[in-house]
Amino acid sequence: MIKISLKYTLYVSVMLIALFGNFINIWAVGDVVPLTKPLLMKGKHNLYQRVITRPGVVLSNEASNQNTKPIEGFRVFYVYQRHKNAQGQDDWLQVGTDALGHIIGWIPVNKSINWTHTMIGAFTNPAGRERSLFLKTEADEKQLIMDQNISDKAKELTRKALTGNSKSVIAMEPETYVDITHNFYLLPILDAQQIERPSGPPLRLIHVVSAPSQISKPNNASPANLRNFKASLVFVMDTTVSMEPYIEQTQAAVKKLINLIQSTSVKDNFRFGLVAYRDSLKDNPSLEYETKIFAKPDFSKPLDEVNSAIASVHDAKVSSKSFDEDAIAGIKTAIDEIDWDQSSGRYIILVTDAGAREATDPHSLTKLGIEEIKQLANSKGIAVFVIHLLTQAGAKNNDHPKAIKQYQKLSQFGTVGSLYYPVKNGIPEVFSEVIQTLSMALLQQVANTTGRPIAGLNPTKNNAQTQKAENQIKVVSQAMRLAYVGKEENTSVPDVVSSYTTDRDLTNPVKKSIEVRVLLTRNQLSDLAQSLQFILKTGLAGRTEPQTFFTQLRSAFAAAARDPQKIAQSKNIGGMLGEYLQGLPYKSDIMNISEQDWLAMGAIAQRTILNNVESRLRLYQEYQAHPDLWVQLSGSTDPGEAVYPVPLEALP
Repeated sequence: MIKISLKYTLYVSVMLIALFGNFINIWAVGDVVPLTKPLLMKGKHNLYQRVITRPGVVLSNEASNQNTKPIEGFRVFYVYQRHKNAQGQDDWLQVGTDALGHIIGWIPVNKSINWTHTMIGAFTNPAGRERSLFLKTEADEKQLIMDQNISDKAKELTRKALTGNSKSVIAMEPETYVDITHNFYLLPILDAQQIERPSGPPLRLIHVVSAPSQISKPNNASPANLRNFKASLVFVMDTTVSMEPYIEQTQAAVKKLINLIQSTSVKDNFRFGLVAYRDSLKDNPSLEYETKIFAKPDFSKPLDEVNSAIASVHDAKVSSKSFDEDAIAGIKTAIDEIDWDQSSGRYIILVTDAGAREATDPHSLTKLGIEEIKQLANSKGIAVFVIHLLTQAGAKNNDHPKAIKQYQKLSQFGTVGSLYYPVKNGIPEVFSEVIQTLSMALLQQVANTTGRPIAGLNPTKNNAQTQKAENQIKVVSQAMRLAYVGKEENTSVPDVVSSYTTDRDLTNPVKKSIEVRVLLTRNQLSDLAQSLQFILKTGLAGRTEPQTFFTQLRSAFAAAARDPQKIAQSKNIGGMLGEYLQGLPYKSDIMNISEQDWLAMGAIAQRTILNNVESRLRLYQEYQAHPDLWVQLSGSTDPGEAVYPVPLEALP
């Protein structure tokens, strides 16, 4: 392994997480009016000034160097006052932990960074791509982005950085991976701009502040440590009519794998689970259940106990009301009710012969769409594989085109693309080969990670699909390993570095390296949910008279104590939503819709917009319902100030 100078290794600041277990009702917006409010951002009516502290910052009871005490760097505070020196320049800031008047004292201006919005960068898992480079100046980054031979240039810069000979590269992404939803860190984005290039896709240039490491910390990812790596594989099975052959093949695959590893040391590192799903009992009570957990991965029990637990799984004796089934409900049950915290390798294999009920389906049990359930799986660090049985019945019902699109999107994972495996004609013997190939390849990667080889893990056939599965699973498993190593390693944050980078792998811009997210507080997410509820309720109520939609919408927002003048002047829906959404670099489905646009799009397009709004509402409910996702940045005791890094793709 190449060792590099720590000067060139970027370590984002890992924050101490103070979790609050109390669930905050998503519709409740705090009505406490503080006696003292923070300063507003210039030109804003509801957004307050915030700063990020630099390491080495001190806190004082007054705007002077008297009686100071050191506090942590990379904390975020609200600004209540700005003190000016004799030259009329800001030299001290009065700061507080929240917007409710909880002031803690004064900090020097030169030990703070103005944060005009709450965008942050979150590294994607580096498996299958090159590490991000952080350059000294904006000009350096633009020159690199515009280079005709950008891939070769990036590789050259990486080589120089690794040997300590680069003048423009001041930091690199860590080799290991830290999952921001499980181990929160702060990589603030001060500015982002889209750069059009002479050839190839445009790239986003990002100005960030980050913390580099100068002190070596022990790497806990030793072979001995990696032996503790554990993985859970949960099958989510469609158990409706006609699925019996595939259920039997899955049971046989699990039994075969257990027999292979029962007498090996890997038996302590791998567990199976099975969640079955059918459809809504409201439509047909004879289906017996909607979702049901037959087995949970449990490392406290013998490996082979799962065989007896799943032996009773069988297909339904009656048919559902439609061809589509509620696969999303099955996956959600697996996400919510399986203890994923015991495993670093987290895998779901969905087995189905039908499309999934979407959020808009009146019989949907979750009211979540494919994008929303994918976001929830991502938040848990779960890779979702899909084995899609392309049966004659599916073809007869014209179900395949829609279902293929759904499952290819659901199974997108990092740089590997879609973990989607179709079985032509739904042939049971072919299905058996696919499920054994996936299961064995996952188990093989766990064996490789832990350094405990297993004999006999050979695929049934060595064909193109087997090779694809093995190649993809290598990258997926590498991603899980990097996440495990990142969690085990310690980092330090002695200083702040300002640098420039892009959100894509420069050697292959199709691959995303940094995901832009926005930190929303619980209060802001509650406010956003309430806004979407206004839009949904008003849109549904105005279906018979769409021309009154905007008038009624303005009335609803005005009644919620929003800025009446601003609402009256709003020419599009975005003008009525929170200012925290304005100026973000994402394409919104609803922000730019004007009254003329709404009337021109027609009833079907209007309903599509409202359906998307409804599914986003359900996603925000899920975010609120998981207290482990929320963190405090400034030491505030107000649960409404806890934040979650919401992906731009999850915004309305």
